[in-house]
Amino acid sequence: MGILEGRVVVVTGAGRGLGREYARLAAAEGAQVVVDDVGCGPDGAGADPSLAEAVAGEINGAGGTAIARADDVRTMAGAEALLAATLEAFGTVDGLVANAGILRDRMFVNMSEDEWDDVVAGQLRATFCADKAFAGHWRDRSKAGEQPSAAIVNVSSTSGLIGAPGQSNYGAAKAGIASLSVILAQELSRYGIRVNALVPVARTRMTEDVPGVKEMVAKPDDPEAFDVYHPANVAPMVAYLLSDRCPMTGRTFYAKGGEVREVLNWQYGRTLERDQRWDPAELAEAMSALE
Repeated sequence: MGILEGRVVVVTGAGRGLGREYARLAAAEGAQVVVDDVGCGPDGAGADPSLAEAVAGEINGAGGTAIARADDVRTMAGAEALLAATLEAFGTVDGLVANAGILRDRMFVNMSEDEWDDVVAGQLRATFCADKAFAGHWRDRSKAGEQPSAAIVNVSSTSGLIGAPGQSNYGAAKAGIASLSVILAQELSRYGIRVNALVPVARTRMTEDVPGVKEMVAKPDDPEAFDVYHPANVAPMVAYLLSDRCPMTGRTFYAKGGEVREVLNWQYGRTLERDQRWDPAELAEAMSALE
């Protein structure tokens, strides 16, 4: 019996790459799965619902249970439609992986307003809308006297937590997702909802075309070697975070190959302190201790 036996899990952005692997492993671990993907390009343009249908078909063909959706969670209407379809199909829902996202790299001084807005919408807003719809449902169940055992996994990135030139829009959105996860964990625990953030490192269509990154994440030349950057390697961490075996909330975890790291939230470092207001010149001299 898998660790997600009897649970219903929704994965957004599940038509390809990491999302596909999350959905496939969730099903293999016993979950009934909703595969949601509008089928847009990496930049958010276009639509192809056949991608979600293909992944759901893979799962069903392997003996699992899945349905496909093409709801656009960049909008509240899309997120609410996804929730409604899940409840109609399965009667309940226990987990959400907010994985949908887009990418439009550009050095900041060359970035257009649309490139900023579209990526923030495709990342941070897509997470907000999905989280809000599903968290609202679980809160209502809790207030009605039920005790949900629900889990949200939001997807952040090293671009947001460490930084990456050319990805100020993407990184700002991904940092926002990590912070959102910490705050939601604090707000939603009373309703039986856990919220954690995941930082996946893998070979996807978003990394395969990035200069300097595509070489790093390439498949190994030796077919017998462990493929560290295969997206399936990240999926076990997602399955764990969705499961009842995970007691944690408000945490951020990095996953790559066989490696899992805890990522610490912003925290205070070295301190300068005095019992009166700083004079700017004196502060400038004292700040040398922090250089």
